[in-house]
Amino acid sequence: MSVLNAISLSRAPALAFLAVGLFWGSFAAMAPQIKAQIGAEDALFGLLLLGTSFGLLSTMILAPAFDKWQGNRAMPLAACGLALAFLLPGWATTPLVFFLLMVVAGLASGLCDVIMNARVSELEARHARPLMNANHGVFSVGYTIGALYTGLMREASFAPPAIFAVMTVLVLVLVPRMKMQVAELTEETDVTARFPYGVVLLCGGVVLLAFMAEAAVESWSALHVERTLGGRAAEGALGPATLGLTMAVGRFAGQAVSERFRDTTVIFWAACLSIAGALIAAVAPTPAVAYLGFGTLGLGVSVIGPLGLALVGRLVRPQVRTLAISRTAVIGFSGFFLAPAAMGIISQGYGLRMAFAAVAVLVLALFPLLILLKRRGA
Repeated sequence: MSVLNAISLSRAPALAFLAVGLFWGSFAAMAPQIKAQIGAEDALFGLLLLGTSFGLLSTMILAPAFDKWQGNRAMPLAACGLALAFLLPGWATTPLVFFLLMVVAGLASGLCDVIMNARVSELEARHARPLMNANHGVFSVGYTIGALYTGLMREASFAPPAIFAVMTVLVLVLVPRMKMQVAELTEETDVTARFPYGVVLLCGGVVLLAFMAEAAVESWSALHVERTLGGRAAEGALGPATLGLTMAVGRFAGQAVSERFRDTTVIFWAACLSIAGALIAAVAPTPAVAYLGFGTLGLGVSVIGPLGLALVGRLVRPQVRTLAISRTAVIGFSGFFLAPAAMGIISQGYGLRMAFAAVAVLVLALFPLLILLKRRGA
């Protein structure tokens, strides 16, 4: 009941998390078809995904100002922008057009991400209980649904624009329920108060590494199954779907765990599980074993990013919460786009097995960050 209660307390941002998950799950399962549609090799496709990072960087400036300007309407409007932006990538037929469309998608997704995480952080402070893992679990549910739906539609030979259009309509139906009352904060009178850059950088690093590991599987698991292991389109879609499903399980379980154990302790053991999963995926001889690896990694990495965002929301002053979360989110969410690019480059030179092994090495970098966070009382 802890998870259901957490979702009930944060139902407005939970719907925004669901919307973002639906679109990224659909995009991940569509990646092999879009890659072929624009005629890009692994390295180029990975670099083109950096277009989303350019859009995401804009949210560092835009999100806090947009949130302050629109208030209660900020989250529904951001979700509308996301719904419309994801109509675009399916129409790309050249690498340049795809890159530009992903810039727009990154801006829309980043804006929605920052605001919905800030809303959850505000609700955590209001209700004095952790809510972040439950909401990120809803994202994973949406991601799984989006990936499975897209895999089935691809098998039925539907075109990408038609597949994305259904998602757009669904999210627009949910938008009116995303409006929530936002607390009015008094302006800070202490002009000498310093912005908590240290906390933002440390928590941003945790979120970055977690989301890089997650994004590596999201963007390349379908290709790994279809190309390395000879799976069909539906089998390929099960790669990101398995990740999404196990991340949902991990985050919902993490909701209860985070109420009982120290955040840094949970992150440590989750990182160990993630490393094991990445290595299993790297050496998998069959799609079934690859799914085991994706699932194990999903269970582990699922709680790391949400806990990093929750930590920064709790460690900073309420007056700078949205700004701190926006900067942490930009650092962290850039992992969704840096990782696919890095995976593409490694895959081009050494193959996807070596690329997934590199994910295990990446997650190891979490351990020194945890030491530094403990010194700050996290």
